[in-house]
Amino acid sequence: MRFRLAPMQALSLVLPAFVSHAQVLRSDSAPPTVVITGNPLGSGLFDLVAPVSTLESPDLKLWAQGSLGETISHMPGVTSTYFGPAASRPVIRGMDGDRVRILQNSIGTLDASGLSADHAVPIEPLAVNRIEVVRGPAALFYGGSAVGGVVNVITNRIPDRAIMGVQGSADTRFGGAESERGAATLLETGNGRFALHVDGFWRQTSDLKIPGFARSSRQRATDAANDLANGTSTEQPYGRVPNTPSRADGGAVGGAFTWDKGYAGLSYTNHSINYGSPAERNIRIDLHSDRYDFAGEVRELPGFITGLKFKGGYTDYVHREINGGIVGTNFFNKGYEARVEATHAAIGPFKGAFGLQSGKNRFSALGDEAFIPPTLTDTVAAYLFEETSLGAGKVNFGGRIERTGVNANASPDLLDASTGLSRFPTEQSKRFHARSMSLGALYPAGPLILTGNLSHTERAPTYSELFAYGPHAATGTYELGNATFGVEKSNAIDAGFKWKAGPHSGSVSAYQAKFDNYITGFASGTVRDADGTINAAGEFNEFRFRQNPARFRGFEAEARFRLLERPGTLYLEFKADAVRADNLATGEPLPRIPAARFGTALNYARDTWNVKLEATRSAAQTRVPTADTPTDGNTLINLYGNYRFSSGPARVSAWLKATNLTNADARLATSLLRDRMPLGGRALTGGVRIDF
Repeated sequence: MRFRLAPMQALSLVLPAFVSHAQVLRSDSAPPTVVITGNPLGSGLFDLVAPVSTLESPDLKLWAQGSLGETISHMPGVTSTYFGPAASRPVIRGMDGDRVRILQNSIGTLDASGLSADHAVPIEPLAVNRIEVVRGPAALFYGGSAVGGVVNVITNRIPDRAIMGVQGSADTRFGGAESERGAATLLETGNGRFALHVDGFWRQTSDLKIPGFARSSRQRATDAANDLANGTSTEQPYGRVPNTPSRADGGAVGGAFTWDKGYAGLSYTNHSINYGSPAERNIRIDLHSDRYDFAGEVRELPGFITGLKFKGGYTDYVHREINGGIVGTNFFNKGYEARVEATHAAIGPFKGAFGLQSGKNRFSALGDEAFIPPTLTDTVAAYLFEETSLGAGKVNFGGRIERTGVNANASPDLLDASTGLSRFPTEQSKRFHARSMSLGALYPAGPLILTGNLSHTERAPTYSELFAYGPHAATGTYELGNATFGVEKSNAIDAGFKWKAGPHSGSVSAYQAKFDNYITGFASGTVRDADGTINAAGEFNEFRFRQNPARFRGFEAEARFRLLERPGTLYLEFKADAVRADNLATGEPLPRIPAARFGTALNYARDTWNVKLEATRSAAQTRVPTADTPTDGNTLINLYGNYRFSSGPARVSAWLKATNLTNADARLATSLLRDRMPLGGRALTGGVRIDF
């Protein structure tokens, strides 16, 4: 089933504030958002112990980019892997890949985005209602892969409340550094007992426009030296990044029976995207994901079990890497994830929940550059969460036990030319048992709300960290895993405070996470050919997975002050974050750690319009390991404007945003392509949103 939409006329409502918990277009007296991620009992943002940020409509429509990572990269403590406009995964507190759990309605996406930075997340930001981001360990509920944090994308594809009549929205947007043309539409209808949801989206982009040379001055100097030595001539793109156009489309249909104290329903979602790899001129990636979800809830039950939730999803995912029009490698991932969770009646002073989670997925990479053998991963886990009052505050604690099996099939036909032997000569089976625990507290002290968290997290290595062995053309790397890895263990502490005084608000959080045996890929400095032969002039940089003790330390801060109440309102906003990560075995920094950032903004709103001017300064990142390269500092200045009005039953909002006004050459330290591609140059984007 495929959804293809022509561009429509309609998009976004107003402008978001820097801070996640006090958004510009909502009044200061608006009811708080109930956050479901990281606390099964549900809680408002200011009542959560864990550091959480949210982005929801209408603000989400303005921030929405072509990838999930870029859409939320403005949040404190969040950046992205940035592999071009189409492929970008979130980085939270310096951690990415399989340490950041990406969920759709609390169920894993079951894709291949954690395997490599060039693999897109099959989620369209224009088609979602809200995004919740938990910064720091959330392994208690979502497994060891949530040691860095959780990104939960929430839709209403299975309606959980009654719908009467017809409601919907239509969005369209155009412009930007990638010359985007996109549209999304949503329609919901119901009779109070049965609710139906239908949505669809379409997005197309061109080559990314950049301020100057695609390659950094450092990389161009290296290219010139290599060209002189080898008699070659390296292409130096200018003004645009070749092979970055993309086209995405998809949609969903879902329905649910609803009643006063619950719901039950099903949905089907299709997502397709075809995009180029900026690392290789001739490689394009064609991704298709079909997902089937079921969900239900029963509330206010009598007896010990007071509520019951169940959610599950099955995904059939395929990702083809196409070289010069010929499919070179196919990546397949098929599997399911399901969870059932029960809340219980008070036991003395405690209220809480417990649950079971199960999942299984079959992954295979078939073709000329299959660098991982076919694998089967299965997981079973149980968890418990309890909460009690502590005077005017509260304390919560819990634990999780998780069993993971990773089985790799033999692939004797995949040979390493440097040894003449099979890369995967025999079947291998690994079993891991992980245990995670957490303790948190929240306590009001005058105008402040103090928070603290302690956690111990254990994570099973993934199939790529264990068994990778071979070239990956889209990233230009030759990856080498290690099947002897054990369970990764870490201890973390997070402390901070929040405050809210009328229209003013803010928060500060400081953290440290220490790993006994942190797993990550390091550039070894060795260069190989596609067949594995070591060759200084080869096209693949060797990346080896290693397990070393490591430590992450950092902070996040944000604040918002109202400077003027009339005529109109004027807000001053601030944000800042920084993280320092060290390999404790060598004393070197860990690779691909984000640079420190500081941002400020002025936001003025009056009657039916508002305007916002913001500037974000990213420091230079010079703390890099051997064989990695640093990045220079940069300042990005953006300007937003919005006008909204009503037309009959429809609410209309038209907006414009001008990004990177100074046309700065900005490169992300977290990107594998930091020396090959900057962020987009100066650009103007506009859109319209209609709600009815």
